[in-house]
Amino acid sequence: MKKEIQNFTVISNAFVNKEHFLLKVQLSKALLPVFPGQFVEVKVDNEPNTFLRRPISVHDVDYKENTITFLIRVCGKGTEKLSALRPQDNVNIIYPLGKGFTVQQGKYLLIGGGCGVAPLYYLARKLNEINIFPDIIIGARNAEALFDVEKYQSLGNVHITTEDGSVGERGFVTQHSILAQHQNYTHICTCGPEAMMKAVAQYAAKHNIRCEVSLENTMACGVGACLCCVTETVEGHHVCVCTEGPVFDAEKLNFSKK
Repeated sequence: MKKEIQNFTVISNAFVNKEHFLLKVQLSKALLPVFPGQFVEVKVDNEPNTFLRRPISVHDVDYKENTITFLIRVCGKGTEKLSALRPQDNVNIIYPLGKGFTVQQGKYLLIGGGCGVAPLYYLARKLNEINIFPDIIIGARNAEALFDVEKYQSLGNVHITTEDGSVGERGFVTQHSILAQHQNYTHICTCGPEAMMKAVAQYAAKHNIRCEVSLENTMACGVGACLCCVTETVEGHHVCVCTEGPVFDAEKLNFSKK
């Protein structure tokens, strides 16, 4: 798949809660095709403690406006620097990278925890384009950690869990009551903490549902050169998450077994 290194222009950048911000950038020419679940590598300028690009999942794409939107959590100097970008600033990006989610006919359940909801928005949009209105479970620590729920509600049937019960059902995403209702899902797509995704994969395996997980390994180069992001498959092979993923069939990673 073709990749490019391009200078994008910042269109908007704003926090949606205390930890997460939405960064929207625009290219001066037509975008390459970007698929749900793919990511980019962003160069962080003028930050002496940040030498490597930052891997960021794609939150949304607008081909009419040639824009890409990222939902980013501040977790270090690099992402803190990106949160300070202002409209008309330039940001250098390698895109599109990795392999994304499967988009095909079926009954979908999307499950996101924390910032893991980021790639699921674009996935839901692409599913809507083929007339699929997915169920979506969003998990967060509390009400303050939730953001943009209304956007997801426009694309699917949203169900919420919070650990403290302040919004939706109390508990983790895998404890939501919808999972006990036998909805005949054909696909489950999930992104979030590894322990959460393993629990989701085990649920999927038990009910014979295809499950795809989006890994968040440290992907320093994005092209399989640095080997920072390798993960082991059930065959015992080590593969680069940045090129063979970040989206994998859960069974290939042995996620579905306890």
